[in-house]
Amino acid sequence: MVSPLPSSSLSSSVLELAPVVPVVVVDHVADAVPLARALVAGGLPAIEVTLRTPVALDAIRAIADGVPEAVVGAGTVISPEQVAQSVAAGARFLVSPGWTDVLLNAMKASGVPFLPGVSTTSEVVALLERGVSDMKFFPAQAAGGTAYLKSLAGPLPQARFCPTGGIGPAVAPEYLALPNVLCVGGSWMLPADAIAGGDWGRVETLAREAASLGHPSS
Repeated sequence: MVSPLPSSSLSSSVLELAPVVPVVVVDHVADAVPLARALVAGGLPAIEVTLRTPVALDAIRAIADGVPEAVVGAGTVISPEQVAQSVAAGARFLVSPGWTDVLLNAMKASGVPFLPGVSTTSEVVALLERGVSDMKFFPAQAAGGTAYLKSLAGPLPQARFCPTGGIGPAVAPEYLALPNVLCVGGSWMLPADAIAGGDWGRVETLAREAASLGHPSS
């Protein structure tokens, strides 16, 4: 199993692995390893497995054990119990759709990088007060998109974001062009029919296209 990223790096080392973090919903554990291998082969090593299905933790465990070159994390983390379960399963980073003090304290104590979710300026300021500068912006498109994030860059330049929610290949470059965006989260490289049919070659191709988006400043 891959050793955890140092907690002192927070989420930046994860966010800088690739311009896109695949947001993965795994319905069958058997799909986890070949899916992760396809994403890594396509140049997307940071993989967020959402805790939206009964097999999510098993999928994280399978990827952590079977695809050491992947940096697998847990998404949709909403409780201290899920924080503990995710880290025990091998998650190397945590992502939440929002945050509370209880959840934030649990993520801070987990020893792995984390991305708490925000959608308002007040939430961003509150996290900055607590020493957290890397955040998930969710739901990105519905919460104001690139215009909203651009407006935050002036007064809050220290805040850095991974926008997720409604982002596809057409708008991803617009987000990546912003100075306060390190990467974006999305699932467009994981079409349901490709996963259902085990077409991992197609997933790899789409992942490679996503990885090529890059960040204009990089």
